Amino acid sequence: MKEINIARAILNGRKAKGITQDELAQFIGVSKASVSKWETGQSYPDITLLPQLATYFNISIDELIGYEPWMTKEDIRALYHRLSTKFSEESFEKVMEQCNEIIKKYFSCYPLLLQMCVLFLNHGHLAGSEEGQTQIKMKVRDLCIKIKNESQDVSIVKQANMIEALCELNLGNPMAVIDLMQDVNDPVLGEEVILASAYFLTGDVEKAKETTQVGIFRHLMGILGDIPNYMMLNTDDYDRYDQIVTRTLGLIELFEIETLHPTILFGVYLTGAQGYAILGDDEKALDILQRFVNLVTSDIYPLRFMGDQFFDKVHNWFSDLDLGVKPPQNETVLKSGMVEALTRNPAFNRYFENHRFKNLVEKLEKKLKDEVK
Repeated sequence: MKEINIARAILNGRKAKGITQDELAQFIGVSKASVSKWETGQSYPDITLLPQLATYFNISIDELIGYEPWMTKEDIRALYHRLSTKFSEESFEKVMEQCNEIIKKYFSCYPLLLQMCVLFLNHGHLAGSEEGQTQIKMKVRDLCIKIKNESQDVSIVKQANMIEALCELNLGNPMAVIDLMQDVNDPVLGEEVILASAYFLTGDVEKAKETTQVGIFRHLMGILGDIPNYMMLNTDDYDRYDQIVTRTLGLIELFEIETLHPTILFGVYLTGAQGYAILGDDEKALDILQRFVNLVTSDIYPLRFMGDQFFDKVHNWFSDLDLGVKPPQNETVLKSGMVEALTRNPAFNRYFENHRFKNLVEKLEKKLKDEVK
């Protein structure tokens, strides 16, 4: 974050113009000693002189005093991870107080507000009570509405709209979700196709390949993101459900997703097992849970996307993504949530005395305990 530093701005501005302290003093109507003290930070210009100084150096008053109401992407990324760690180590209420102070300080920094929304969604379950969790969702929804009303960044507005819709869904307002997302399935040509074609026409074939590869990766992740919901919509038809799971597992194997992007499979495997449990196929439910536990307890930490031999041009794009598009979460909190996903899911209640299920839970708990040590 930038600090207020008018001394540096005056010194740099004067040198850029190639004038002496005397010349600047004469123009502003003060003594040379005053200018010298401004540049060394011993004193500050009178507030009435700020517009004159800013005009003389052809900069804004904000630039003159070194004030930056927005945080940089790097600042936001570092802050997110710092707060995420705090949620796993300190009381939820204490960290929320810190978050609220940050939001007040940077209330017009829309990229930051968006990431705070993601942070709250990832850790809102730590609020404890159902009422507290509902308040978090409402807070996120209100922040998203502010972002949409005030930000001029189309990408940020689009993400805020999606998060707002997610909050409305969790708050039990399906009609609001439909209103927010009604155009989501409009058939449009993929933007990566247009961009890749433009790169190709300029002769930049490598950039065209990279753009197309990123598009393929995005669509693949989109499919895997949609699958859990589609699974649960078909738990009234065993044959169809089984076909969905079989094809999904085939896709996972084909593109080696467990190595490429393991975290996206947490929800896929949990939902797959839950659906089989609902349909009464205990053996397949436990088979999928075995996949889930094996993945969660495997050597995938720290969770970092590196691409692979097929997706060898995606890493830079993924690394530059805003956190809101790839929701990160503190790994300790994440693993703890994985245990709860097994032990608190009503669909798995009848497995509590099952020897195989017990072993899976114990394996998860041991992994979490070892990580804490």
